[in-house]
Amino acid sequence: MAIIPGTLSSFVSIYLGLLFIRVLLTWFPNIEWYKQPFAALSQITDPYLNLFRSIIPPLGGMDFSPMLAFLALSFLQSALELLAARASMGF
Repeated sequence: MAIIPGTLSSFVSIYLGLLFIRVLLTWFPNIEWYKQPFAALSQITDPYLNLFRSIIPPLGGMDFSPMLAFLALSFLQSALELLAARASMGF
């Protein structure tokens, strides 16, 4: 039964990496987001980030919503890893 939480935790880890790349790339204004591979990255990550952008609007031109998005995913990943560890020990 530990396979499902472990797999989900791995998925969340990969998604965190994609979010990190997406946030780093926003610092480069010359990137054309409608061209590949940036369009695919944007399509994968923007729906999740938009959830947090509706909660925390940009302040002074800075978008702080990715911090909340990272925090939420990190919490989820920790919970899944704990669940996987407990399931593998038989609790």
